Amino acid sequence: MSLAARLAELGIELPSVVPPVAAYVPAVVHGDLVYTSGQLPMVGGVLPAVGKVGDAEPLVAASAAKGYARQSALNALAAAAAVVGDLERLTGVVKVTGFVASVPEFTGQPGVINGASEVLGEIFGEAGRHARSAVGVPVLPLDSPVEVEVVFSFV
Repeated sequence: MSLAARLAELGIELPSVVPPVAAYVPAVVHGDLVYTSGQLPMVGGVLPAVGKVGDAEPLVAASAAKGYARQSALNALAAAAAVVGDLERLTGVVKVTGFVASVPEFTGQPGVINGASEVLGEIFGEAGRHARSAVGVPVLPLDSPVEVEVVFSFV
């Protein structure tokens, strides 16, 4: 099944490539790999939430942050597809690195970044299995609660 057909089956519309917020490009090709820059969970040019992830109000809930990690992964997929010229040239996911802006006592970063890993697995199937890091950090660009970068393989 093509990736476009799989996205349609999942009810996922690939977002537009998020323009860089600083001096970088959204993705680059090296050999048979596509490296994305860190992707924020932008939707229509806007962050859906800002702040730190944690378990108490007024922090960003881990469940919401998981959804933001999912959106970040879709933004990475869009960037990778754009740089190689065709979504169908992407063949798999090699590595996901996720950053979670969180309060010091929060230790659920892996669960948050599952939002990215799970959607990539749904889209790519077995080729979506990947190595991963999930890291807690004190702050991210634009006060985003999450940031995700992905390495894809392509032909």
